Amino acid sequence: MCGIIGIVGQSDVASALYDGLTVLQHRGQDAAGIATIDGSRVQLHKGNGLVADVFETADVQLLTGRVGIGHCRYPTAGSSGSDEAQPFYVNSPWGIALAHNGNLINMDALRREVFEQDRRHVNTGSDSEVLLNVFAHELREQGALTPQAALAAVAGTHRRVKGGYAIVGLVLGLGLFAFRDPNGIRPLVLGKRETAGGTEYAVASESVALDILGFTRMRDVAPGEAVVVTARGELFTQQAAPQAAHTPCIFEFVYFARPDSMMDDVSVHKARMRMGVKLGEKILRLRPDHDIDTVIPIPDTSRDAALEIANVLGVKYREGFIKNRYVGRTFIMPGQAQRVKSVRRKLNPIALEFKGRVVLLVDDSIVRGTTSQQIIQMARDAGARKVYLASAAPPVRYPNIYGIDMPAASELIAHGRSEEEVQQLLGCDWLIYQDLADLEDAVSGPKHKLTDFDSSCFDGKYVTGIEPGYLEGLQAARSDETKLKRAS
Repeated sequence: MCGIIGIVGQSDVASALYDGLTVLQHRGQDAAGIATIDGSRVQLHKGNGLVADVFETADVQLLTGRVGIGHCRYPTAGSSGSDEAQPFYVNSPWGIALAHNGNLINMDALRREVFEQDRRHVNTGSDSEVLLNVFAHELREQGALTPQAALAAVAGTHRRVKGGYAIVGLVLGLGLFAFRDPNGIRPLVLGKRETAGGTEYAVASESVALDILGFTRMRDVAPGEAVVVTARGELFTQQAAPQAAHTPCIFEFVYFARPDSMMDDVSVHKARMRMGVKLGEKILRLRPDHDIDTVIPIPDTSRDAALEIANVLGVKYREGFIKNRYVGRTFIMPGQAQRVKSVRRKLNPIALEFKGRVVLLVDDSIVRGTTSQQIIQMARDAGARKVYLASAAPPVRYPNIYGIDMPAASELIAHGRSEEEVQQLLGCDWLIYQDLADLEDAVSGPKHKLTDFDSSCFDGKYVTGIEPGYLEGLQAARSDETKLKRAS
């Protein structure tokens, strides 16, 4: 998962891009970058680390220009080296920079096509660089540099690439372009703000980035839609791919997105609250005479659900863990020992909230189970009489192939196991998972504008289809052993 943002403004946009990336930091902590157009040049600065680590004040000041894009990286394809920090840039045709959130599932075939058919060289293992070269080739084929040519190049790109993706890019002499995969798996929102100098436009992975910059959210970029904003501030849009089933990634609502974001016209905050209501109702169905004393969230993304579970059950809600906010997300870290160490650094229990009580811990999801095992033991060590665990999501049994670096299937604790077997491995007294139908209903909400989702990590149904052997290759690429070799 990555965060992307693009702005066409009436003055230099680098500082606004920087601010936007800081609120998208939760989407990727591996690397960050900003590219701007200044006259006939693309200004680019990127590197490994958090946004605040990559950019000094002087770096931002050098990124002059009224058109720009930004990216914070979470590695899913390629390596974590600085050569794969984004945006990527190619000088032909005209000069193009591109940043990408998601994952292409026909990467090997595309890489061969780009080299053998398009006669273009790809320098890294990143699918983002492949995507950039595909778009560059399609734009060159148009033979002109106009908004209509860029829209047509997006259509050509859609015909060739397959997967879940949201793209933002720059073209020298034109302006900004953006597009989203035909299924709308990865999110992208469009906003504008009025200034004394005229209208400014922005696109971003999440609406929260627009909020903090004072942009009004116009709408979500439609699945398969292409957006072009010229350097003069002219907006052009076009449906660039045939209509497909709209299936946004449901795990965005479960875990990745900030609760203050709107995605596909759904409030992430309210979706998570509804997840809690559904799960609380399930607990009452299974154990109407439950003995739960306290509901405790595992911070941060489970708070909304945990509060609603407590309300449904009629028991106390308490904050039982203090979180160190300077430790990264654990399920993408290579190596079991590193994850265990990280969990211990990240959370510390407040003993008086556990001592002698039957506690229901609530988490957004359970992936490897490493974190859950450690937290359950922390609760016992803090004096809990019984420890129950509720997951706001169903069992994660399959890898995600559209941009979330969930581990190899064999490393998912629920893969090939019953809920009772998972409960035994985790060491809790009772394990409760959300039902998939309830999760989808919670995200859809009462208006039910969304009827389908990419829920593949729960049900193994990949909306784009997959080639034979793809999952086996993913297993090899995402195993702990492979990641440790790559990091060494």
